[in-house]
Amino acid sequence: MTSETPIRVAVVGAGEFGKNHVRVWKTMPGAELAGIVDANAERAVKVAAEFGTRVLPGIESLAAEGVSAVSLAVPTKVHASVGCQLLESGIDVLVEKPMAASLEDADRLIVAAARARRILQIGHVERFNPAVVAAQKIVQRPMFFEIHRLGIFTQRSLDIDVVYDVMIHDLDILLSLVDSPVADLKAVGIPVITEKVDIAQARIEFETGTVANLTASRVSTEKVRKMRFFQEHEYISLDFTRQDALRIKVTPGAAQPIGFEKLETALEEPLDAELRAFLDSARTRKPAVVDGVAGRRALALADSVMTGIQDHARRVQLGAFSPQDIR
Repeated sequence: MTSETPIRVAVVGAGEFGKNHVRVWKTMPGAELAGIVDANAERAVKVAAEFGTRVLPGIESLAAEGVSAVSLAVPTKVHASVGCQLLESGIDVLVEKPMAASLEDADRLIVAAARARRILQIGHVERFNPAVVAAQKIVQRPMFFEIHRLGIFTQRSLDIDVVYDVMIHDLDILLSLVDSPVADLKAVGIPVITEKVDIAQARIEFETGTVANLTASRVSTEKVRKMRFFQEHEYISLDFTRQDALRIKVTPGAAQPIGFEKLETALEEPLDAELRAFLDSARTRKPAVVDGVAGRRALALADSVMTGIQDHARRVQLGAFSPQDIR
């Protein structure tokens, strides 16, 4: 396949996330949107009509349609079964986060991709936020993180806990910036509106001594997407919504000991950057920026946070919240 040949892509799952993938793929240079697959026929027809594409009969038809890359945005519980089927049929897959409903299912996806020699990318879209990209270039030895991801209540993704829906973005970013095993973790979370955990807070300490405090909520009165981290003589503040990053640097003994620098960022929709990176991996066969191993690490840490929440709930005898399992 030459670099000029468009890669035929499809979107499997046309819900809220999938619909956004359809929108971006439709205008992505180097990609040709073959169509969408969705179990809900009415929704599939509506989304296809909105974006001027086709409804395909099922994932079994994709290879015959010449599709070589797929955005997978079906419910988390079937990520592994559908994803493995696609990978085994020779199709590269970008699967939305969380990558699977369990670590065992995550391993199934990783093994299937390796056996089929296919690209497996996990949809941790905030990794492609320009503020995060800018911060990754200057990270040295961060010792403390303060992270807030708060959202106003909507009807979206109420079948999973806020840890897997929202906090997992920041867990993934944290793991990409701190190369160290977790030494200690404490967490608390409660249901507020749903039967799942709607607000959660975690304190994670790594073996390097780095400490991170994370708060995630989908029942807040305002939208907040911010991360701050501190390293020696430096303080970096990221705003995911504004896509900017500010560096405050202290130079002891200098005429102006405190300096402010706005890091250079190229404003871009993170989903656009994510799909472009996936397309590049599909074309060049380079490993995905956020591969299955990274997705599994984020999922494992999210599981640990949920275990911490459950332990806390039992310890304080929080009768309103006594989950039988993690998800």
